[in-house]
Amino acid sequence: MIDIMIPFWGEPHYLYETVQAVLCQTSRHWHLTVVDDCYPDPQVQEYFKDLAHPQVTYVRNEKNLGITGNYARCIELASADLVMLLGCDDVLLPDYVARVLADHRHFPQADIIQPGVQVIDSSGTVSGSLADTVKRLTMPRTRSPRLLSGEDLAASLLRADWLYWPSLTFRREVLTRTPFRPGFPIIQDLALVIDVVVAGGCLLLDPYTCFAYRRHEESASSTALFDGRRFSGERAYFALAADLVRRNGWSRAARAARWHTTSRAHALALLPTALRRRDTDSARMLASHALAR
Repeated sequence: MIDIMIPFWGEPHYLYETVQAVLCQTSRHWHLTVVDDCYPDPQVQEYFKDLAHPQVTYVRNEKNLGITGNYARCIELASADLVMLLGCDDVLLPDYVARVLADHRHFPQADIIQPGVQVIDSSGTVSGSLADTVKRLTMPRTRSPRLLSGEDLAASLLRADWLYWPSLTFRREVLTRTPFRPGFPIIQDLALVIDVVVAGGCLLLDPYTCFAYRRHEESASSTALFDGRRFSGERAYFALAADLVRRNGWSRAARAARWHTTSRAHALALLPTALRRRDTDSARMLASHALAR
């Protein structure tokens, strides 16, 4: 059984598409819980009232908890052994649940399962971006499910975060003992995974594609690119991560965190756009992040 938790704040029509994709799973071993973080549209609540599906629960928070707070609320409400924190605009392909449950049966020691992912745009068309190309090139190569752990995994992720957070399934006990780090709302996903790896956890990388990740400019992480939030948060986190992995004696991982080369390259790639916009503050911030020693 998988508890599929959706921390909701966003466009309702994407949410409804996400819910329908869950309902179309070939395996029935799931329960869906949507945790509405006080989104100001009463039609969302009406949608779930009309849906009245026995495997779907709708919860509305009493007050807005924010990104990290609502993720924590989802984990608190989960009860199954396996939990995923599904994005409210992403799409499970029909055999996602069946595939992840099979992975769990064959690799019960895996704390995190990363299945294969295809990227879609705002209209649902399969697409891609520079960021997705980088993820594909930096992700460890494998033709079959492969367990990853230790310094090799930490160094790989700190060099380039090739994970697709909403597609991950976790063992619930791992999430309950690994709280989100406060102060890192944009990079909280990588921070949690690194904490799991540093504590001795392992990740199963399965190349089989069963998830569609929606990439569009309205996401929290992309809107933060030109106002400085993302890169300032990344700099602070990588400094913390370097210290964390150093305590484990992982010198290669510490070096990867200090240099965070892919993050720097990302900032450098955005610099021409900032210059075309004549956004001098953003251009200065991006250049500083890319070239900082």
